[in-house]
Amino acid sequence: VQFVESGGGLVQPGGSLRLSCAASGFTFSNFAMGWYRQAPGKQREWVASIQTSSNTGYVDSVKGRFAISRDTAKNTMYLQMNSLKPEDTAIYYCNIHPPWGNWGQGTQVSVSS
Repeated sequence: VQFVESGGGLVQPGGSLRLSCAASGFTFSNFAMGWYRQAPGKQREWVASIQTSSNTGYVDSVKGRFAISRDTAKNTMYLQMNSLKPEDTAIYYCNIHPPWGNWGQGTQVSVSS
């Protein structure tokens, strides 16, 4: 099982980013997937998840700003992040939901003016 996250970067408050997660080593379409993040000095937290039915869920702090999606043909999951805030600064990871096994290296998202 492998996850490769990409798309992070440095943006100003109010900006947008689109993260991608390329998954391999398992049958992607059979599993719920999730995005997680870890801010400096804090524990990793769940951000968003998408079921095989495409039902989605979000932590309250990102509702209305972030949108999770998946493309089963490409074994890829996405996280569209809009109206970014400094408190969104973190390393973002993807995994099966609930998370299992090893984590990828993540992608750094930094929101600062």
